[in-house]
Amino acid sequence: MQATQVKNKKNHGWEQLSDGYLSKTPIFQYLMVSLIFPLWGAAASLNDILITQFKTVFMLNDAATAFVQSAFYGGYFLIAIPASLVIKKASYKFAIMTGLIFYIIGCSLFFPASRVATYSMFLVAIFAIAIGLSFLETASDTYSSMLGPKKFSTLRLNISQTLVPLGDITGILLGKFLIFGAVGNLSAKMAHMHGAARIAYGEQMLQLTLRPYKYILIVLLVMLIAFALVPMPQAKATQVNADNTMVEEKQPTLSETLRYLWHNSGFKKGVFTQFIYAGLQTTVWSFTIRLALNINPKITDSAASTFMIYSYIAWFMGKLIANYFMSKYSITGTLVTYSLLGVLSLIVTFTVPNMIAVYAAIMTSFFFGPEWPTIYTHTLDQVHEKQHTETAGAVIVMALIGGAIVPAIQGIVSDLSGSMQFSFVVPALCYLYITLYFYFEYRYEKAHPQTVQEH
Repeated sequence: MQATQVKNKKNHGWEQLSDGYLSKTPIFQYLMVSLIFPLWGAAASLNDILITQFKTVFMLNDAATAFVQSAFYGGYFLIAIPASLVIKKASYKFAIMTGLIFYIIGCSLFFPASRVATYSMFLVAIFAIAIGLSFLETASDTYSSMLGPKKFSTLRLNISQTLVPLGDITGILLGKFLIFGAVGNLSAKMAHMHGAARIAYGEQMLQLTLRPYKYILIVLLVMLIAFALVPMPQAKATQVNADNTMVEEKQPTLSETLRYLWHNSGFKKGVFTQFIYAGLQTTVWSFTIRLALNINPKITDSAASTFMIYSYIAWFMGKLIANYFMSKYSITGTLVTYSLLGVLSLIVTFTVPNMIAVYAAIMTSFFFGPEWPTIYTHTLDQVHEKQHTETAGAVIVMALIGGAIVPAIQGIVSDLSGSMQFSFVVPALCYLYITLYFYFEYRYEKAHPQTVQEH
C-alpha cells in the first residue's frame, strides 16, 4: 500500500491521508464526481412533472399523488445502507457505477410502463431509478467531501451540489417541452372525456413520458463508460503498520457502526434535521406547479412548469451566494439567516391569496441553496472515528425518506382543508425547525470555537 501511495503522489499529485481525506484535490476526478450530481437532480424534477401528469390521467387525489415521492425516496431509504456496504467492501467508484446501472434499468422500465399504462407500473420504474440514485448519492456526497483536505470538505460538497440545480432545470425543461409540450392544460382537456375515449387519450399522454428518458439514457451510458476507464482515489481511512506501510483501516461491522452512531447525539440530531429538510424541499417543489394552477386555473400545465424553472434558477443562485458567504463568515451563522428568510417566504406562500404566493414559493428555493450539503457535512463531522464514515454517510442519505413522508402529510392537509395554498403551512413549520437547529449550532460554536472544523 505504501508503493501505491507514493505512486499516487508522483503520478497524480495527491497523497492519501490516514483519515481518508487527500493532501490535495484531484481536479479531474473531482469534476467527474461532481457531474454525477445533476443526474439525480434531473430525475427529481421530472417527478414534479410526472405528479401533475399522473394526477389527471389516473384521476388521483393529492394524497395519492404523493406515492410518486414515496416510491422515489423510499428507494433511497431502503438502499442507502446496502450501498454503503458496497463502498466498504469495494470502493466509491464501484458504488457509483452500480448506481448508474440501476438508473439505466429504471429509465428503461418507463418504456414497458407506458404501454401497461398503470400507476403501479410507473411507481416500479421510479423505484428502480431511486435504487440507482441511492447508490449515486450515498457514494458521491461523501466522496466529494473526501476528495481533498478536510478543512475544505463542506466547501467541496457545496460546490458539487451547486450543479444539482442545473440537472433540475434540465429535467424540468425536458418535461415542459417533451411531456407538456403541445398538451396545454391536460386536466381541462380530459375533464369532459369519459369511458374509452378518456382511457385512450390518457394512454396517449403517458407515451409522452418516454421522451425525456431517452436523452437521459444516453448521458448515463456515457458516464458509465467514463467511470469504467478513469482511475479514482480510494479516499478511505488508513492506518500505518509496524513496518511503516499504509493499509486500509480495519472495517467495523455494520452493527458496530450503527451502535456507535446511535450513541452519537450530535449525529442523530443532524440526521433528523436532514430528514426534515428533505421533506421540506420535496414538498415545496412537488406542490408549486399545482399551487400555480390552483390560484390561476387559466394558465396551462406547460406555463405552470415554468415556475419550477424559476425555482431551480433561484436555488442555483442561492447556492452560489451562500458559497461566498460561507467562505467569509460562519457557516452555521449563514444558514441561520437563510433558514429564517425561508420561513418568512413560506408564510407569505400560505397566507397571500394571489400569485404573489407562487413567487414567494419560488423565493423559498433561493434559501434552499446551502441547506442539504451543509447539514450533510456538518452531521458527518460529528463522526470522529472515520472508519464509520461510509455507513454514516448512508444513514444521512436515508434521511431522504423525509421526501416521501412530508409531501404525504401536506397532501393530506390539502385534502382535509380543501386548500392547496393553506397546506404550505407544513413546509413552513419544517423550515422553522431547521432555523432553530442552526441557531443552536451557531450558539454552541460561538461558545466552543475550537470545535469548528469547517474553516
